[in-house]
Amino acid sequence: MIITLLTDFGTADYFVGALKGVILSANPRATVVDITHEIPAHDVQAGAFTLLAASESFPAGTIHVGVVDPGVGSARRAILAECGGQRFVGPDNGLFSYVCERAGSAARVRHLTNRKFFRKDVSATFHGRDVFAPVAAALSAGAEPREFGEEMDDWVRLASLAPRAGDGGAIEATIIHVDRFGNCVTNLTRRELSDERIARGATLVVGDHTVRSIRRFYADGAGDSPEPFAIWGSAGFLEISAPRASAARLLRVRRGQTVLVSPES
Repeated sequence: MIITLLTDFGTADYFVGALKGVILSANPRATVVDITHEIPAHDVQAGAFTLLAASESFPAGTIHVGVVDPGVGSARRAILAECGGQRFVGPDNGLFSYVCERAGSAARVRHLTNRKFFRKDVSATFHGRDVFAPVAAALSAGAEPREFGEEMDDWVRLASLAPRAGDGGAIEATIIHVDRFGNCVTNLTRRELSDERIARGATLVVGDHTVRSIRRFYADGAGDSPEPFAIWGSAGFLEISAPRASAARLLRVRRGQTVLVSPES
């Protein structure tokens, strides 16, 4: 059974090793895979996007442990989400809301309340080790989701990924992620921005800049222009990129910035 780990812990401290130790102590046959431990500290939205982009590459039945948990030790709940044929264990702070949104009505979320699956002494500062890792290990060893707690409907959701309809046929999209290369990932998918609409002349407006070119790959048309362009990224969203440069820096934009898809001319 595969168990993935996604955290904001970094690798300088013992935290990631402790998670792996707890999992392998409970189930030595588990395969533990690191998605990343470099989510910016406390950045739940970055964790949610990364988990959405990465999780679909894993087979059905995979268990994902997500720990971006600024509310650890508080009244925030611990949850188990089942969606898209996979399971997600972590804090109830929106970290799993994107994967659940993609799954739609098929998503089921449980409040983790059965303490028999936790470590004996639960630290108020390290639920990744004492709650989430042992729950994931128990799941990988055959425990059923219903054993961990009751289903719940009021789990925390981030703002929807769906773009909004604007005036006169425009679309109001948002930059939902900026990667290490400075590519600006929007929440636009091919459902909102079809090839037909692009062919009719739709453009992107971000800040005071208009992006008119949509390329097939990063080097498509290389040398023609230093201007930022749009490209369909590997996560299925439209990205704004720049030739061998940071589009975010060139355009002076950040996550949360509005991207307007103008009506076709």
